[in-house]
Amino acid sequence: MAKSLRIDFVSDVACPWCAIGLGRLTKALRTLDGEVEAQLYFQPFELRPDMPLGGVNRTQMLRDKYGMSAEQAVASRDMIRDRAGEVGFTMNADDNARSYNTFGAHRLLHWAETQGRQALLKQALLEAYFTTNRNVEEPDVLADAAAQAGLDRDAAREVVTSGRYSQEVREAEDLWRQRGISSVPAIVINETYLISGGQPAQVFEEALRKVAAEVG
Repeated sequence: MAKSLRIDFVSDVACPWCAIGLGRLTKALRTLDGEVEAQLYFQPFELRPDMPLGGVNRTQMLRDKYGMSAEQAVASRDMIRDRAGEVGFTMNADDNARSYNTFGAHRLLHWAETQGRQALLKQALLEAYFTTNRNVEEPDVLADAAAQAGLDRDAAREVVTSGRYSQEVREAEDLWRQRGISSVPAIVINETYLISGGQPAQVFEEALRKVAAEVG
């Protein structure tokens, strides 16, 4: 009988390694089908909570944050794109791609959990951000992602424009920071075991199998 495990995936829509990590985790869970039954929850984390509306150039932000040259920033972007491709996720960022504030996306994800569509929305939002390079601050972009995930578009747009779930998301962000999460992705199994970063699928597989065995 498959062991039921709770997995909290702490991440940001604007985090490329979160997209890669999710792809690798999904691959591991497919391998463990029949052994592990995962209850997956996406928890909010903002890489840049102070991101100004309208966003900033992604390449320049990378250069400023890590002190990279233009060539190093492009090489890093290409490497991340290749890693994403290995798990079937397409990243189409170029020199003009921008990073945006993601608080509205996290509020929408909070609502989507109540609708049983959180994982589908997470994937749609990652695709909007990295594959089609859309502005995820815009209510219509977020509503489109919700519709792609099978959610009611008008209801999603109302969530975004009304500011609903702001307090809940802030409290969740604070909670995970208090639990020691300072970088993402952070994958927490059964609220006890932490796996940091976009680890290879085999690492996730081994960790999940180990925890499942300990559940008894």
